[in-house]
Amino acid sequence: MVSIEEAQQTILEFITPLDAETVPVFQGLNRVTPQDHVAPWDIPAADYSAMDGFAFSRAALAGNRLKVTGFLPAGETCNVPVPPGEAIRIMTGAPIPPGCDTVVPIEEAEAEGEWIALSAIKAGSNVRKRGEDIRHGNVVIPAGSLLRPQEIGMLSAMGYTSLPVYRRARVAILSTGDELLEPGSTPRPGKIINSNSYSLAAQVLDAGGEPVLLGIAQDSYAAVCDKIKTGLDQDMLVISGGASVGDRDFVKAAIEGLGGSVNFWKVNMKPGKPLAFATLKGKPIFALPGNPVAAMVSFELFVRTALLKAMGHRRVLRPKVAAFLEEPVMNKGSRPHMVRCIVSKQDNGYHASTTGNQSSGRLSSLVQGNGLVRLEPSASHVAGEMIDVLLMDQEFEMGMMAQAHL
Repeated sequence: MVSIEEAQQTILEFITPLDAETVPVFQGLNRVTPQDHVAPWDIPAADYSAMDGFAFSRAALAGNRLKVTGFLPAGETCNVPVPPGEAIRIMTGAPIPPGCDTVVPIEEAEAEGEWIALSAIKAGSNVRKRGEDIRHGNVVIPAGSLLRPQEIGMLSAMGYTSLPVYRRARVAILSTGDELLEPGSTPRPGKIINSNSYSLAAQVLDAGGEPVLLGIAQDSYAAVCDKIKTGLDQDMLVISGGASVGDRDFVKAAIEGLGGSVNFWKVNMKPGKPLAFATLKGKPIFALPGNPVAAMVSFELFVRTALLKAMGHRRVLRPKVAAFLEEPVMNKGSRPHMVRCIVSKQDNGYHASTTGNQSSGRLSSLVQGNGLVRLEPSASHVAGEMIDVLLMDQEFEMGMMAQAHL
């Protein structure tokens, strides 16, 4: 068996970024750019008024009264200098006219017919300087950046209507087993519903990839081979079930029979021990356990990281937080145990509690939780102890990141 870290390293060393495609700028959201984006001009392109008010020269102000001699709305320019001792009424976003360096807001100026009276105001107030946001020629969004709404807005401000991004990974998903029925069927003795294909497809979507469902392969060498060959049309293939050592577990034999190479088979972890990573015709293949929880946890630790790297992401691992344990936990086994838990943010920090029974067939242990605690072999932790938690819930992750920036 290989360790979790060895398995992740082996996978990531094989994965290389996919090619890029050009998309409309707003469709670059949550994608990664493969190139630097350089500012083609200053932003703002000129000195602009930051307020509705009156523009004038603070240096030429004598006393506290100015005569208002014109009006400049946003979208227009004024090339005639404003004489010393005079002001021009100006709207937010209008360029500062020649002869002016300061704007007083309307509410801070007292109107007296054609004149305004001012209180004390600092030179340069309420003026957005040319290039104060972005300077022409600067790298604004470097290669490898994840494009969030704010990056999309900046790219639009820089004049982009389309841009290159790494292509979304297309992931073929296959479940194996004569016992499986598709959703919509009624379970009966000896038969269960195929939930793995759909939970794994959702995990692919959550990571930004495109799932391609291959259905169910019956428990025969020929059927598994046929489905694997079909899956090679996509960028990656994820198989659940059939990777263990049972009489009808044909996945490993089928991969090797088709000329593939199994890089490792079995990972030192619980749940998820019967897990294989293979390559066939240059395509990565992940053979995951058939138990629902084991399949999803294995995806989180291994497939998701590969997907993100393939799509150009620099950060491929979920974040961790240190949390106070709400209850004692222990691992009596000889393998690291990925325990499903509930993480919450409280006044004194993060807190974590387990989701109860940790059977790898109990999908509700994941439904109830949003994190994973790694318990090392023979480890024992008491209530109140701090422990690292891997966050699986994307919404919780974003909330945590926002808190960190407050």
